[in-house]
Amino acid sequence: MLIKNSANGFDHPASSEITPQRVYEGRRDMVKLMASGVAGAALASWAGREALAQGSGKLAPLVGGKSSVAGANVMEKPTAYKDASSYNNFYEFGTDKADPAQNAHTLKITPWAVEVEGMVKKPAKYTLEDLLKLAPMEERIYRLRCVEGWSMVIPWVGYSLSSLIKLVEPTSSAKYVEFVTLADPKTMPFVGSRVLQWPYVEGLRMDEAMHPLALLTFGMYGEVLPNQNGAPVRMVLPWKYGFKSGKSIVKIRFTDKQPATAWNKAAANEYGFFSNVNPDVDHPRWSQATERRIGEDGLFAKKRKTLVFNGYEAQVGQLYAGMDLKKNF
Repeated sequence: MLIKNSANGFDHPASSEITPQRVYEGRRDMVKLMASGVAGAALASWAGREALAQGSGKLAPLVGGKSSVAGANVMEKPTAYKDASSYNNFYEFGTDKADPAQNAHTLKITPWAVEVEGMVKKPAKYTLEDLLKLAPMEERIYRLRCVEGWSMVIPWVGYSLSSLIKLVEPTSSAKYVEFVTLADPKTMPFVGSRVLQWPYVEGLRMDEAMHPLALLTFGMYGEVLPNQNGAPVRMVLPWKYGFKSGKSIVKIRFTDKQPATAWNKAAANEYGFFSNVNPDVDHPRWSQATERRIGEDGLFAKKRKTLVFNGYEAQVGQLYAGMDLKKNF
């Protein structure tokens, strides 16, 4: 069965056809939760449409429509849903691209809460229901560029992280924002492996976190996030390599010190703190000058050129004015 999104002009398979039954049923439980009164009328409408999509194969336009943030929506064909939900990096569930979709059914996403702490005037513990009703949801079609040299185009659903930041009121001393991913060996079978230090941590400078393109994300393709894509809440930072966008977030911490992030700790010479997409800064083991679009560019097809800041230079370039982007990679 295909689900048609007439607003975007593309089809994708129903979640039940590409996801293990336990994952599918868990996501349906999530939809029921979203449709409850605690999430607000607008979100209930979105959740109802998700349920409709699962039941009848029809998907109405998302509440709020596409984002009005300048440059948010790229005019490119979205990657097939099946590819975007089955070719993933999520090392808590394995290091092969197919591992997360096969293994992430063990992740329990309800109940869920995110603690906001550190240098803020209003620290708090937000339930998922709190976060879902914090700001209007909108769809943004972003490019996603991964450090290994592949890319996708994905319609994400969420709102700017700045909505949450303004609410908690960072102090003047707060210079960075740190994101901590759940690290539960009972539900994430590769937590404890030696590939990284756990929990997975990522971070941004405050001005990056406040940029309207920085998306606190709860869905994709008009549906709640699949577990393997970072359910139930993740970051999406379209001008940075994919590993900068923390998944399954349980803590957001404001600090005056640059966070020690997971991949930077593992190999600082390969993964810089900023990790902005830059075709002129090669990874020590491969070039970043070109990329392969998943689902479109075959292994032997001519690769497309990588764009500076992944094509978002006009929106975010001013954040790095005067910086040496080769040194601060």
